[in-house]
Amino acid sequence: MAKYRITFKESVTKDLRRIPNRDVKRILSRINSLADNPRGKGCLKLSAQERYRVRQGLYRIVYEIQDAHLVVHVVKVGHR
Repeated sequence: MAKYRITFKESVTKDLRRIPNRDVKRILSRINSLADNPRGKGCLKLSAQERYRVRQGLYRIVYEIQDAHLVVHVVKVGHR
């Protein structure tokens, strides 16, 4: 299976600044695992949009998958 490229929306860096460093490390680790399998365990499709979400601890990672270009675009990281 091909590996996906991870991209971030500019506002994600602002989202991550508000989160404690130990949680940021776990979140970034989870985001990196999306490169191997973006529709893995714990992934849910959001009903009104073409986006997916996955939880990491108390936080949600919202992202879009572009299969044609093999890209996972992280849109938002926030407290659930």
